[in-house]
Formats: sequence, C-alpha cells, structure tokens
Amino acid sequence: MSESEGPRLPEPQLPDFGALSENMTRFVEQASRATAAYLKPVEEGAARPGLADGVGEVVKTLGEVAEKWMVDPQKAVEAQARLGTQFLDLWSTTLKRMQGEEAAPVIAPAPQDKRFQDPEWSKNAVFDFIKQAYLVTSQWAEAMVDEADGLDEHTRAKARFYVKQLSSALSPSNFIATNPELIRETLKESGANLVRGMQMLAEDVEAGGGELKLRQSDPTKFKVGVNLAVTPGKVIYRNDLIELIQYAPTTDTVLRRPLLIVPPWINKYYILDLNPEKSFIRWAVDQGLTVFCISWVNPDERQADKGFGDYMREGVFAALDAIEQATGERNVTAIGYCVGGTLLAVALAYMAATGDRRIESATFFTTQIDFTHAGDLKVFVDEGQIQAVEAMMKARGYLEGSRMATAFNMLRPNDLIWPYVVNVYLKGKAPFPFDLLYWNSDSTRMPAANHSFYLRNCYLENKLAKGEMIIDNVRLDLKKVKIPIFNLATREDHIAPAVSVFLGSKAFGGPVEFVVAGSGHIAGVVNPPAKPKYGYWTGPIEGKKAYEDWLGAAEKHEGSWWPYWFQWVERQAPERVPPHQPGEGHLPALCDAPGTYVLMKA
Repeated sequence: MSESEGPRLPEPQLPDFGALSENMTRFVEQASRATAAYLKPVEEGAARPGLADGVGEVVKTLGEVAEKWMVDPQKAVEAQARLGTQFLDLWSTTLKRMQGEEAAPVIAPAPQDKRFQDPEWSKNAVFDFIKQAYLVTSQWAEAMVDEADGLDEHTRAKARFYVKQLSSALSPSNFIATNPELIRETLKESGANLVRGMQMLAEDVEAGGGELKLRQSDPTKFKVGVNLAVTPGKVIYRNDLIELIQYAPTTDTVLRRPLLIVPPWINKYYILDLNPEKSFIRWAVDQGLTVFCISWVNPDERQADKGFGDYMREGVFAALDAIEQATGERNVTAIGYCVGGTLLAVALAYMAATGDRRIESATFFTTQIDFTHAGDLKVFVDEGQIQAVEAMMKARGYLEGSRMATAFNMLRPNDLIWPYVVNVYLKGKAPFPFDLLYWNSDSTRMPAANHSFYLRNCYLENKLAKGEMIIDNVRLDLKKVKIPIFNLATREDHIAPAVSVFLGSKAFGGPVEFVVAGSGHIAGVVNPPAKPKYGYWTGPIEGKKAYEDWLGAAEKHEGSWWPYWFQWVERQAPERVPPHQPGEGHLPALCDAPGTYVLMKA
C-alpha cells in the first residue's frame, strides 16, 4: 500500500497472550510498588510542600491570560475561529489522504523536534492527524499567551513557561495508545517493556524518597573519585562549608600566581573535572597553573542559617587564607562559575570596599551580575513564589536538591524530561551512561538563609547591579572593582543569557575581556581543545551599548576558548616558579581528592 492509498496502521503483530497476561500481572505489581513508594512519606506524616502552591500558581497565571482575552469578546471569537479553521483544514487534508490523494500537511514539526521521527507519524494518516492536531493546538495556545493584551511581561513569561510544560506533557508521543513506536514495541514484547519500565519507575520513586528522581543516565556506571573527578590532588583545608582541593602539579614550573576556582553550590564542582578528556581542571594544571578548587558541603539543617556573607567569608576568604598558608603566595587569580561567579563578584566588591587586594584578576564563567535579563529561571521568581519557597525551606532548613534539578530540567522538557519518560518507563530501556547527565542528577541542597538571600537580592531586586547590596554592613559597588576581568558567556544559555552576561560586564570599573562561546551553559564551558565542538567570539566592549551590537562586530574563532583564556591569565602575571606539592606546605593533606563533601548525597 502506498502513502497515498489511505491510513496504514502499524504492521499487526499479535502478542504472546500467555506472556502478555503474565506481564500485565507483573506490571500491576510494580505499579503498586511505585504507588506505595509515592505514598510512603505521606503515610509517615511528611507533607509534600509546594505541590498545591505550584498547581495554584499555574492556574492563577493562565487564568490571568484568559481574563485578558475575555475583556475583548470579539478578539476571543476571532482566535477561536482561527483554531477552528486550522482544524477544518486538517480534517480536509486527512480525508484526502484516506481517499488516496496527496495532501500537504497543515503544520509540520520543527526540524529539531525529535518526538515525531518514527516514519509512521507521517506515513499513517491516523497518526499524522494526531500529530498535526497536537501541533496546531500547541501553537495556538502559545499564540494566545503572546497575543494577550495588557499582560505584564513577568506574567506573560510565566504563562509561556507553563504552556510549554503542559504542551510537552500532553504530546501524543508520551502515550502508548497514540505513539506508533510504543504500540509496536509493546506488541512485539508482549508488554515486557512496560514491566521493565514500571520496575525502574518504582526504583526511581523510592530513590527520590517519594518523588520521581528521573533516570537520565545509568547510575551504576559512574563513581566519583573512580571514573569522575579523578585529577590527582589533596584536600588541604576543611570547614563547615568547604573542602579546599589543591591539585598535584604536572609541569616543571608553574605560574607564581595560583588559581582559585569558586564553583556553584547549586551543583557539585566536578562538572569541571568530569573525566581526563573533558576536565578543565586537569587541563589548567597541565598548562602550569597551581589549581585550587572549592568543594562545597551538601548542606543540611546545620547550615540553615548560613547566608551569602558566610559563603563569602567561610568560602572565598577562607580559601584565600589557606592558599597563602599552602604556597606562601598572597595574591591569586580566581574563577567563578554561575552562582559561584555571582558570589565571587560580591566578594570582589566587598574586597574593593575594604582594601583587600588578594585577588588580582578574575574570570567569570556564564555568570549573572546584572539580573535584568535573568533568563528562563526568572519565571520562578516573584514575591509569591519566593514566599512559598521560604515556607518550604523553613520546615527543614534547606531546599531539597531535587527541586533545583527539576527546575533546570523544566527549562528544556522535550530534551531533559519526556524522552527519558518514554524511553525508560514506557520502552523499558535503561538509559545510556552519560557522565554529564549523571552529574546533573547528583543534586545538592540549598541552605535556607543563603538561597533566600540569593533569590531576593539578585533575581527579585537586582541589588548587586544597582549598588544596593549590603554584606556585613558594607555597601557593595562593583565600579570600585578595578582588576582585569575575563567574562565568558555562551550563545545558547537559558540560565545566564549572553545578553545578561554582557550587561554585567558593564558593571565593573576596570578592563573587561568579554568572550562568547558556542552552545549553552555547560557545553559551552566544557569544550576542551583536544575535541572542540564549538568556536568562540571576541572583541572589545567599549562603545557597544547592546550585546547584539557587540556580536555583530565580534571576531569568530574556531576551536576551544580555553587556550585564549590561558594566554589572558599568563599575560597578567607571567612569572614562573618551582611547583608546590599538595600537603607539603604549612597545611598538611587531610585526604585525597575529590574529598568527602562531594560524596554526600542529597
């Protein structure tokens, strides 16, 4: 039968009914196990904080969109008519196909949409109708948000986000009955795929303590300190918030000025030391840098009252003290990544105000300093939502790591959520072992005081950029920071958009080298010279008022930006000295890298 001869259902393949009956029994058993794991916290008296608030926020936001349409009935009728017309066109083309005629589709998936790659989505008129009906409805819902008059931009951004989540969840590719590939797989295996999937679902709900800990990688294939975070080094300092790792030198001489890395505490530091081929830390050591890296504690109720000032003093400043004791060098260059960069900027402004000059140059990786254009995460930040998060944290003293992991996954649901739901829990296939996704799932908690300060002072009120942030009674002014700055953005970053990083570059009072790498928040940073996937752009920011103006005039380079950065670092202080061995200074080694804090599970 040709494509034009009418609907062609998947090739019928009768299951083994005996096996199907047995598998359905096992499926129900595993479903009961998953349900029991989900209900266990409630039965033990634990609340599910935030669930009602989350649903209520969605209903409230979309309700505001609906209200804006209802004040103009004529416009609402026209929008409804537009949807009806598209469905009439779709039904007409479907009837033509069923009668054996050729008919162009009313709508097609975006080229990057991987959900409808199975040939049956296009060859079979029934599944093609289901696919196009979904796409028409999703596109119409998005347009309703974009075209709603009188909606403030924050509410519009939240509505876009929630519509994206709902449309992603309701995709026909996520359901057995409407996904031709899942139908074939289930018939072929007589339901065994569903049993395997439900077993993994039960395991993942149990692992999440009653909430789904989405399985994105094979957790049995990785172990921190064995095949992740394996660059040789020693922990030379420890307090309630950090372990400080000093890495073993690999060169005959090193730059006199040591390097301190301040990673984000929202994730674990070893994103910069995934494996020897991808490790920025190992590469930096091989260039002749004496590298120190903070490994943040995975906090619990004991750190509930630790705020931004504590993270600055017991994190950045304690590390600077330890580096001087270990090497005899008082002056360092520093790197801050993501929120670790925001903390580093706070520390630099504080140091400038108090006359502390120990950090002589600084690098920022995908860091927001000015939160005017704060990216997709800003949809989670307004007074009502922050109050809900604060109430959630008050009960335990911290925010569960799974909350942040889910928020990051929700930024790209069609890439980071639903493909794993389909492949793991419906097809019953164990995910491919992928170090980056293993790291992504190795979540960390957030202490209540620190996280509340960050949300309010940065995302909500943008106090650092405005010169209004106060730490330990010191008002912070970034214009007083005169040291050389290397500021790296990435073109496709949804967390720290390049336009936001560019604006932050204008906040400093000294020279700024602004560089943009290809790809996003992680892949754009972890782009080693041995296997570079993306290029980078450079150019002066002087005279460029907008990011787009800068990018239009910037020079593109092929390959990794890492060597370009090292040349910048080396120009600041080119003097070389014999290397420092970890644990041989005034601070003895406490244990081997990667230490103990990174092994703590949320």
